[in-house]
Amino acid sequence: MTIEKKPLRAGKIVNSKHVDTIVRNYKQERWIHNSKRLGKEDSLSVWYSIEELEEFLQMAKEHGGDGVRLYFGAYDKENAPKKGYEGRQTVVFVATKEKEAQNGTTNHKDIYINTEKGNSILAYNVGSLCPPFCREFGDGDFGDIGITILDKGDEGMSIG
Repeated sequence: MTIEKKPLRAGKIVNSKHVDTIVRNYKQERWIHNSKRLGKEDSLSVWYSIEELEEFLQMAKEHGGDGVRLYFGAYDKENAPKKGYEGRQTVVFVATKEKEAQNGTTNHKDIYINTEKGNSILAYNVGSLCPPFCREFGDGDFGDIGITILDKGDEGMSIG
């Protein structure tokens, strides 16, 4: 008897309205407060090429990976990989694979691999943050997604 494994699915394709709504919500509920606390605009997006993501996914597959978890993070002065990244938020991709727990439930655990420097998580980070590098790829702004008039209280209003 052959047991067929069902493909794992956690997300789905969404439309422009959905993306626009959640980005606008983020700007109003989180980004404006983060930016004010930082004293500069926090990042709104992180860009990666398809080629580099495919390479990371291939590496994850080679180590038994079946998924990727995205962790939200923030750079500090010591780990900021580029000037201007200090304090800004980012995402880090971490390869995962299914593991059965002792109670029979299934979890997706982060993958750790052996490297020259010892055991390390299989992860990918350091994309192009916008801001500060929004013009790097010619778009010149944050894009058309989630355009919002932001009320900054005593500091006035801005379009984000």
